[in-house]
Amino acid sequence: MRSFFKIFLASFLALIVFAVLNVLVALLIIGKALAPEKVVVNPNAVLVVETSQPYGEQRIANPLNTLLKGRPNDIPGLYDVVRLIAYAAKDDNIKGIYLKTDGNPNGFATSEELRNALMQFKKSGKFVYAYGEGISQQAYYLASTANKIFLHPQGGLDFAGFSTQVMYLKGTLEKLDIQPQIFYDGKFKSATEPFRETRMTEANRIQTSAYLGDLYGHFLSNISKERNLDTATLHRYANEGLIQHPEDALKYKLVDGLKYDDQVMDELRKKLSIKKDEDINFVSLSKYEESASTKYKSTTGDNKIAVLYAQGNIVSKGDNDDVMISSEEYLTQIRKLREDKSIKAVVFRVNSPGGSALASETIWRELELTKKVKPVVVSMGDYAASGGYYISCMADSIFAEPNTLTGSIGVFAVLPNLQGFFKNKLGITFDGVKTGQYADLGTATRPLTPTEQQFIQNAIDSIYSTFKSRVAAGRKLSPAVVDSIAQGRVWSGVQAKELGLVDRLGGLNEAIAAAAKMAKISSYRLREYPDVKDPIEKLLSSLGNKTSASMVKKELGEHYTIYQQIKRIKEMSGEAQARLPFDLIIR
Repeated sequence: MRSFFKIFLASFLALIVFAVLNVLVALLIIGKALAPEKVVVNPNAVLVVETSQPYGEQRIANPLNTLLKGRPNDIPGLYDVVRLIAYAAKDDNIKGIYLKTDGNPNGFATSEELRNALMQFKKSGKFVYAYGEGISQQAYYLASTANKIFLHPQGGLDFAGFSTQVMYLKGTLEKLDIQPQIFYDGKFKSATEPFRETRMTEANRIQTSAYLGDLYGHFLSNISKERNLDTATLHRYANEGLIQHPEDALKYKLVDGLKYDDQVMDELRKKLSIKKDEDINFVSLSKYEESASTKYKSTTGDNKIAVLYAQGNIVSKGDNDDVMISSEEYLTQIRKLREDKSIKAVVFRVNSPGGSALASETIWRELELTKKVKPVVVSMGDYAASGGYYISCMADSIFAEPNTLTGSIGVFAVLPNLQGFFKNKLGITFDGVKTGQYADLGTATRPLTPTEQQFIQNAIDSIYSTFKSRVAAGRKLSPAVVDSIAQGRVWSGVQAKELGLVDRLGGLNEAIAAAAKMAKISSYRLREYPDVKDPIEKLLSSLGNKTSASMVKKELGEHYTIYQQIKRIKEMSGEAQARLPFDLIIR
């Protein structure tokens, strides 16, 4: 019987593989038959930018794009979008930008780079029109760049201020008879706070209020300039809840008109000087990129500047996840960049809340060695905090956006004791034999002894000391100064610049220009790393674990973030972590 099942399962698996291969071959054949002609942008075109699209650091290659030759399209990376908008400003065929502003899932610094690109585009004299049915605050931040903002007459504009909320699990752990056993350094290092408290500590409240206030102040300041409304007035709108209906948004001059989609199209036709019944020549970013080929990456020369993207949690080994920074992979990648003599400088783009302290040290070491050979410049994205700052601090120069979250120089570890849970909730007990007193140190089936607790705290203290020493050396600050601004505290980009944790405020363009200047080169080509994963490989991998992950996300909906936070407990267990206090969700 066992033999029969083995043969059956093997045959069944072979059948699945055969079926998948047949589908891929069929798609290839269809792709050749249906292959569209090269995209050409005709005169009087309008570039469409959708703020509801999440823009990662690198493009997301759609597996079917290769098979169907351009359908559906890849999603451009953030820097691709920035360069495309700059290219459109000089393209005579592009007359303006149509911003579709129904949400914005992107982080603050990502939105800042997009907003700056739109502001530069406007300087060309071309128009930017924005329209949304339900405009979120983050979407409005981008919409505020527009010459005209239109809102659906029955829609809504969110303008209520920023808030952030933390989920505390201490009560849950107590009910389950689980003891988290927490070790940390830094009075502001509140990553473990959800497991040991039922509400915010005073230190965490102070740091959160400070950086949230900075982010909100920057938000209001930039909107103020474009809408010709002072920040005090804007703050009053939010504080008094004055924007409740579309009419309020118009009354208080946050939008320029309440219009349906067809009416907005008429406005665009007027601007383009075309007939009322004539189709508007809209071009999506993906199509525009296809038409521009590589022309929007207008760099020349034999010399190269490498842009190395690092996005996601920092781990020792990856698991084929696009949003992880594996020290194993980055060690090899950075070493190759260091040894490539045609690469004259490295721009390290960091967008990470941190992760494994050991993995961060490994990446730091390779970058430190690279810095001795060629300039290394860091460009910070939405986050470059804790481990994300660890892998940034050695750079020759560090750039951050005003609303980047960085710092969080601290370390922690969580070792759960599940003895009570197993015994009292499940009726399971454990016993065994060991050859040394500490042979089973770290097991989840018993509590740590006081001596073992001291062992682990000593290890955390040592890692924290090393972290601070890396910052002191990289930033040329005294140990005392670093200790005073460390303590696990999170800083905004503006605060970090004042403290000496970053050098300049700016985006990836500014970081690349600085790297070229340090390398003493005026003409160069950009080479971006790591290479975007093969789309066919992604398609095959998505048939497994990513499909199940997307199903979980779809099923849980808005509660998916809670699932992620609980899952993170497992990821943090048993290893020293240098990461942000918690998964920051600012609304």
